[in-house]
Amino acid sequence: MKIDRAGASRVWHGVLALIVSASLITQITLTATRDGEPALTRFERLFSYFTIQSNLLLLAAVTALTLNPHRDGRLWRVLRLDALLGIVITGIVYSTILAGQSDPQGAAWWSDLGFHYIAPWTALAGWLLFGPRPRIDARTLAWASAWPLLWITWTLAHGAATDWYPYPFTDVSRWGYPAVLINLGAVVLIAVLLGFVLRLLDSRLPCAPLLSAMPEPRSGTEVGVDSEA
Repeated sequence: MKIDRAGASRVWHGVLALIVSASLITQITLTATRDGEPALTRFERLFSYFTIQSNLLLLAAVTALTLNPHRDGRLWRVLRLDALLGIVITGIVYSTILAGQSDPQGAAWWSDLGFHYIAPWTALAGWLLFGPRPRIDARTLAWASAWPLLWITWTLAHGAATDWYPYPFTDVSRWGYPAVLINLGAVVLIAVLLGFVLRLLDSRLPCAPLLSAMPEPRSGTEVGVDSEA
């Protein structure tokens, strides 16, 4: 029996979009209703978290794939790779470093589950199963580095101005710049290695859900294909 892989891709990414949306809405609601700092400060800090930014990028990517499993385009490739790299790094760093440092309860536990456990590995599995491929080239890898570097710059500059840092391993007030830069450098190294692994797999794995490789897109263009594997 022929499997409609494009249809399966739509379902997979649509469910993931719902999970990420529910987690974001829950976290935004918790932030809005929490006492303490002014609302502007609370939301400024919320959107300074790498976790939140990577989940927002993932939501944009999987929503687009739900609508069109064959999605392509120069900007799209960068968005897709940033979303994938960001969410997998989120899962790795949280499970190995941060999980034991927090104890979310109630609704926060559910958003934590979505952000750090379901989204990373469901996104990676979806990319392995459905692609679309090929989408990762040297130019895409280069442009995808802009967002993490901007996040690091923002984190250090914002922390210097406010003395608030999103994660313990980024806390310059506690560890000093040399240690924090080493910590961030280790995360960047993981991202670089992961990026090259993804590029290698992107060139070796089947072009799911497409039947053949797509032509190189022009900047800002999108490619749609009617045939399905």
